[in-house]
Amino acid sequence: MDPTNSAERTDGPDTGDTPIRLLVVEDSELDHELLLRSLRKQRLEPDAVRVEDAAALQAALASGRWDAVVSDHHLPRFSSGEALRIVRSSGHDLPFIIVSGTIGEEAAVAAMQAGADDYLIKGRLARLGPALRNAMSAAAARRERGAAQRALAESERRLRALTDHLQQAVEAERAAIAREVHDDVGGMLTALRFDLSWLERHGEEAVRARARQGLDTLNQAVLAVQRLLRNLRPPALEAGIVDALDVLVRQFSSRTGIDAQLTSNREHVELAEPIAITVYRVAQESLTNVAKHAKARRAKVDLMVQDDTLSLEITDDGVGIRAEDVDKPGSFGLRGLTERVRQVQGWLDIALGERRGAVMLTIPLTERAAFRLLDESDA
Repeated sequence: MDPTNSAERTDGPDTGDTPIRLLVVEDSELDHELLLRSLRKQRLEPDAVRVEDAAALQAALASGRWDAVVSDHHLPRFSSGEALRIVRSSGHDLPFIIVSGTIGEEAAVAAMQAGADDYLIKGRLARLGPALRNAMSAAAARRERGAAQRALAESERRLRALTDHLQQAVEAERAAIAREVHDDVGGMLTALRFDLSWLERHGEEAVRARARQGLDTLNQAVLAVQRLLRNLRPPALEAGIVDALDVLVRQFSSRTGIDAQLTSNREHVELAEPIAITVYRVAQESLTNVAKHAKARRAKVDLMVQDDTLSLEITDDGVGIRAEDVDKPGSFGLRGLTERVRQVQGWLDIALGERRGAVMLTIPLTERAAFRLLDESDA
């Protein structure tokens, strides 16, 4: 039936009552009129359209804005269940109330579970007005929550995009600074070494002694520059992530006195640069936290690559990581690592407990591995 021809609109005078745009699924014109009269008595002024089948309901939903839908339960060519499915699938968050003289308790419960807001017996229409007001208020609250959730999701998306941009900018700036330090400062230190060496060979004894002191100081400066370069852009990454982690662990053990070891099931792993840098930074930050907070005697870094999946685990025998350590204000190290790992489609797990700290990194190296890990997590 054409909704334009069959739909019946009822407009009342301006009485100051609450206006409501109402879509009524009803095959009886008499029942439709009784429903509207009851609403007017309850201080509602309905601007209503009556439809009788699925096509008319779909056309009406697409043609305008509605405040609510009221549906009979049994119609010759239609039912309230079908009407409810059409309304919910339309994308409109509309209150849906069933008004019927034939619906049983089981059917009513099923309708409520399917998403109906309320159901009434036709002989008790005095409750329809309050039911509509409550349902519209609840729908408005749902829409507000939905809008707030969408705004929050968009804000989080923008924050992640900004974080990704900042991480990339930081790495690019580190690489640029490392090149400048290596080329400029490194060149000047090399020239200074030549000058001091010449003075040590050709100067008087006092000059040679002073030159030797200068060379000792220069050697310390060179070591400091090398440490700075390693922190800015680890040169060992050029040799591969396994060698880079090996150098990192040995330097950590030498600097802190903590017995640290690296184990790996591969001697060489080919990784894209963003993934290699992420793995290195996770290991670097985790070992820094061990040195600062763990009070550990031993630490271990395990690198495993299997089934197109990279796993990195950093453990220690110290005091462990507490939830308050991760959540405390100013604790951005591990949070920053989580965002960095997210950029390469991986995830970071931090084992919380009073004994033994553990940080576990997992990164799928192929799309197939990513889908497999996602399926395993959903199982």
